[in-house]
Amino acid sequence: MPPAKKEVRTASRGGRARTPQYVKNFRGVKNWNEARAWLEWRGIEDIECITPDQAGVARGKMMPSKKFTSNTSLALPSAVFMTTISGGYPEDGNGFHYPEDDGDLKLVPDLSTLSEVPWETDPTAQVICDLVHQDGRTVDFTPRNLLKHVLAAYAERGLRPVVAPEIEFYLVCKNPDPDYPLTPPVGRSGRPIGGGAGYSIAGVNEFDELIDDIYHFSERQGLEIDTLIHEEGAGQLEINLRHGDPVELADQVFMFKRTIREAALKHDTYATFMAKPIQGQPGSAMHIHQSILDRRTGRNIFTAEDGSETEAFRNFIGGMQKHVPNALVMMAPYVNSYRRLTQAASAPVNNKWGYDNRTTAFRVPRSDPTARRVENRIPSSDANPYLALAASLACGLIGLINKLPAEEPVLTTANEDEIDLPRGLLEAVDLFENDDDLRKILGDPFVSTYAAIKKAEFETFMEVISPWEREFLLLNV
Repeated sequence: MPPAKKEVRTASRGGRARTPQYVKNFRGVKNWNEARAWLEWRGIEDIECITPDQAGVARGKMMPSKKFTSNTSLALPSAVFMTTISGGYPEDGNGFHYPEDDGDLKLVPDLSTLSEVPWETDPTAQVICDLVHQDGRTVDFTPRNLLKHVLAAYAERGLRPVVAPEIEFYLVCKNPDPDYPLTPPVGRSGRPIGGGAGYSIAGVNEFDELIDDIYHFSERQGLEIDTLIHEEGAGQLEINLRHGDPVELADQVFMFKRTIREAALKHDTYATFMAKPIQGQPGSAMHIHQSILDRRTGRNIFTAEDGSETEAFRNFIGGMQKHVPNALVMMAPYVNSYRRLTQAASAPVNNKWGYDNRTTAFRVPRSDPTARRVENRIPSSDANPYLALAASLACGLIGLINKLPAEEPVLTTANEDEIDLPRGLLEAVDLFENDDDLRKILGDPFVSTYAAIKKAEFETFMEVISPWEREFLLLNV
């Protein structure tokens, strides 16, 4: 059985049912004939052909719908997938040298992801694309292909992962000058939003109209929100998605991030998925619930016939305990991500696990035995969902393959102990590059490419002088 739903607050507002009216838009179109009919029926004029880069940023091309359906060849430069978050390129990675190696990669639309773009004024659609080389070979280092590669490794062993992500984010006042700190927005009460409003319905209602637009935009795209809550931070919200196939759920997180940002901008507000956007406030996570099914029987391999835990359940946790610290750079990809992974940020700081223990890195929620699952609480909301899911599932798979034992569960507070995770980006990259088991699952092209990008991003960060340095060093040293 897949992970059970997190029952916090049903996805409904103002007494109106929130069952998606447009669910067939997403995962509904199966072939080009259906795509043509779908576009014609909706009067779509333009198509956004998009794909996530290593940061999870939507890259691609826009074209008239008639050109899209005429079997036009689409291509993107391979340099797109070697780009740092600041727009530069690493000096070297996976043998890539810009610009001499910047050949074209073909975009292949996944028609099942065809959906509307509800915030555009003209009738517009979007479709997520995969990347292949000119000769049709899969591009190993692109995020969506990497996740599919990890799932194929499960399929070879007769297994099928099921996941359910939870995404936290902040609403903040517009901030055109990056030298100024972010501040919480003003809600409908006319007062700035304060912290400590975890699970507060009144906190959610401060943003009624914005949240209505999030729901409306989601329905138009066939995206289904399971629950929505106000988290502990000032203006911090969390959206939970229903369990399902990892690629489909990664696609939905990818689309939700675009959707939430657009809804916020409509209300003159920013939505940010930074891991630690506001000093003194909790960080934002992307928790991932995971269970593994036997492809033949459909049974959850974490649970024996008598309802007890299986060896596979402990091995999956054992793999995560051993390898998630080495894969952390895929779940905490930026310098800012490590500001969240501290004892003061209500986040995991080591690789402990426990039953319904939210202070651990890996929590086993209370559930029916058939829905037994492991929640990975380490990933931050700034992570590329495809890469975070690929990393988490790869670590669990290594545990299953190598039958790695799990430590004993922790019954006490775990995030006040010594910090065992990498403390910064370069340390995390070093562990990542030197984990041979991870490299076997993820492949040399991705590991080398991704590590090179992260090193380059760190160098650009080091060029910036922070307020802390001006505060304590300017007149004191």
